[in-house]
Amino acid sequence: MIKTVLKIDGMMCGMCEAHVADAIRKAVPAAKKVAASRSKGEASFLTEEAVDEVSLKAAIDATGYTCLGMESAPCEKKGWFGWR
Repeated sequence: MIKTVLKIDGMMCGMCEAHVADAIRKAVPAAKKVAASRSKGEASFLTEEAVDEVSLKAAIDATGYTCLGMESAPCEKKGWFGWR
């Protein structure tokens, strides 16, 4: 699995988080565990394969929010309750 974290500017409320999460789901249909946090100013999700960063950034920017950056890294699946 690959975890992608995006730095997002402009989220102010729960609806903003929902708009960003919806934009990610539309741009990356294979995305799992999509989450957005206005307090952290970021959104994250998991995929099996790397995503097209240009189209994802364009999808976020089209919603009125600004994608300031993006990082992708392999993610290890943890066992029960996060224990290894």
